[in-house]
Amino acid sequence: MIVIGIPTSLFGRKPEVRISQHPTKLFSRHGMGDERHPPLPQPIDERCQERIFEDKPVEDDIGVEDQFHGTASITSGAGRVRLGGQLCGELSSPFGGRVRRGANSSTNGKIHAVNRHSTAAGISVLATAIAFLGFCTAPAMAATGDPPVLSDVSATYLSRVLALAVARNDTPGVVALVVGRNGVLYEGAAGKLDPAGPMPVDAIFNIASMTKPVTSVAIMMLMESGKLHLDDPVSKYLPGFDHLKVIKTFNAADGSYETRPAVRAMTLRHLLTHTSGIGYAFSNPIVNRLQSGTQLREWDLPLLQDPGAQWNYSASTRVLGLIVEKVSGQTLEDFDQQHIFRPLGMVDTSYAVPAAKQSRLAASYRHADGAFQVQPGSAIPATPTPPFGGDGGLYSTAGDYGRFMQMMLNGGHLGSARILSAHSVRLMGRNQIGAIFVEQQPAANPALTRPFPLGAGRDKFGLGFQITAPDPDSTRYRSPGSLSWAGIFNTEFWIDPQRHIGGVVMMQYLPFYDESALRTLRDFEAALYRQLP
Repeated sequence: MIVIGIPTSLFGRKPEVRISQHPTKLFSRHGMGDERHPPLPQPIDERCQERIFEDKPVEDDIGVEDQFHGTASITSGAGRVRLGGQLCGELSSPFGGRVRRGANSSTNGKIHAVNRHSTAAGISVLATAIAFLGFCTAPAMAATGDPPVLSDVSATYLSRVLALAVARNDTPGVVALVVGRNGVLYEGAAGKLDPAGPMPVDAIFNIASMTKPVTSVAIMMLMESGKLHLDDPVSKYLPGFDHLKVIKTFNAADGSYETRPAVRAMTLRHLLTHTSGIGYAFSNPIVNRLQSGTQLREWDLPLLQDPGAQWNYSASTRVLGLIVEKVSGQTLEDFDQQHIFRPLGMVDTSYAVPAAKQSRLAASYRHADGAFQVQPGSAIPATPTPPFGGDGGLYSTAGDYGRFMQMMLNGGHLGSARILSAHSVRLMGRNQIGAIFVEQQPAANPALTRPFPLGAGRDKFGLGFQITAPDPDSTRYRSPGSLSWAGIFNTEFWIDPQRHIGGVVMMQYLPFYDESALRTLRDFEAALYRQLP
């Protein structure tokens, strides 16, 4: 049950709206809310008192006229109770839905509004509701077989969560999509594609490191065809990996270092799991220092650790891309198009954006000092031009990436297109790093990234995917065992095999893991899971 307390005074004080879950536990207007019910933190105008509540109970529909902007009112009349009007203060969290008399399969509960009088404290009004948006007493995303079905009410709520992120200046624009095994459950967009136009759901984003899972799938396809093995040494396919050196000591003051021979060979499995010992300059201070002022690639440098000893986010998947090209005899663009994108119907995914589609490109921003500034972008290639990176460089849409996630949810196929065997998909989703953990990566270049990822120190890594570990403090989000990764411009996805859904949230700004971007992602994710059975 939700309780909305509207304390009033005979002496002219403005009351507040407060919301809590039964049993009654009101929190302040600056509180964070509870797991299922965000707060309504803004004060209500006293003029609402006469219009909101009558002596008799009022039971009927709840709706929302305004998403975030404007004012909210709670009025009774003509058999309606409505949130969202022009009278009673702002809503910081949007609510909507239908609550009918009695109960039915989709909406369950009542609204009651009554007056209470007290000579000592003035008038206190208590409105109670059993259901708000369908997520209070009954799931709004009801499963009728598989996959679950997202109701119109829940979809509207999710869209308002996106609109709220834009309204509070957490992102210039955002697209989100949720899929089940057999189709799209939700898609929505809010904000601007660029300063001149609104964000469409089919906006094209630079998905950066969300390229990595695609390259990892390509490796698994070559494994299934017998062209390579996961425990093959990298030196079998590429020169320069025969006599690996590991940094023994490093002097941060002058950048000098000593090395020793690696204790074991680097394998494809090490590359897939980011335990190769390779690093990234933007997230590792040692690599950043050693690479600065040189033309050396990350894998040309001495290793940070022995292969298999520690998890470091890295250019490992760039090396995997080189192996795909070497083994297949195709460029990454050609391999991906022939074996992954075209079979899955990913028509907008490529290392280039054709001229006819470039009007759908999301502008790139930088977030600094509370403002978003459009960044002058380099020309986006209209035709694919090598070299192609296995660790980044793809452009895609939420819809296209949703089809990739559906393939994984279905155990390697989408419709009649079989990309991987179910066995390979299971391998990709299993812990492949043993007793070590995903580690937090520092911000060697704060202009590009904040420390990341979520789940550091707890999560595991499979073959190309981070694996969510159980966490009692994160039960409102994706399930344990979910697979995920992200792109540096704040595109994020996760695949939840336990709940049979996948989600993708796409923005386009730096720095990566900016607090506002994380809030947008997690608010949407939490809102989605509040709708699940």
